[in-house]
Amino acid sequence: MPAASPYNVAMLDEVQFRKHADQAFADLKKSLFEAEDDANIEVEDQSGALHISFEDGARFVVSPNAPVRQIWISALTTSFKLDWSDAEKDFVLAKSGERLKPLMGRLISQQAGETVELK
Repeated sequence: MPAASPYNVAMLDEVQFRKHADQAFADLKKSLFEAEDDANIEVEDQSGALHISFEDGARFVVSPNAPVRQIWISALTTSFKLDWSDAEKDFVLAKSGERLKPLMGRLISQQAGETVELK
């Protein structure tokens, strides 16, 4: 049985999760749209999930997973599962402590082969 995340100790109810996830997605989407030209990526919002496409055909998907109150990122052949952190006021990857936008910037940079910062 996997260890519980230190970030999501008190499980958010669905309303709280949706509120936090909607705000995090709005912020992330804005940053991704601003980075599209510089990073040579294409960003699409499809049915509540963000799809990021690269020139080489690679795709990342970022989506909320309400039943487990996490944001999931499918990127670089890995699934990243982020929990809400009241302390950080953001969704955080427990394994590394990375917040959502810095993590996405790192993953996009790795795929694109150039540094991409999400503001």
